[in-house]
Amino acid sequence: MSDSAVVLMQRLGLSDEELCATLDSNPIEVISGSLDHRPELPILLQLTAAAEEAVGAGVLARWVRTSGPSGRPIDQLVTRDFMAFEASLTTLLERGFVIGGGD
Repeated sequence: MSDSAVVLMQRLGLSDEELCATLDSNPIEVISGSLDHRPELPILLQLTAAAEEAVGAGVLARWVRTSGPSGRPIDQLVTRDFMAFEASLTTLLERGFVIGGGD
């Protein structure tokens, strides 16, 4: 498995299926470590590294599954809505770990 993919999985607490959906890949690519060609991987690593540094290790894995002002970040990832995921990360960095809608 790609070291980069492992870091992303651990940082966000992703399952194999969630990683495959996020990177639009298949299990063979995951197992063989053939994911480094995916352009999303280094971008997601960079975005989440900044967030992990700001909020602390382990928080992102809880945050990604918690409904926030724009929904659950995990849903944004697996549907490949990277703009929404980046916006959610920005909200996390600006406002902290916000739970629930913006009502």
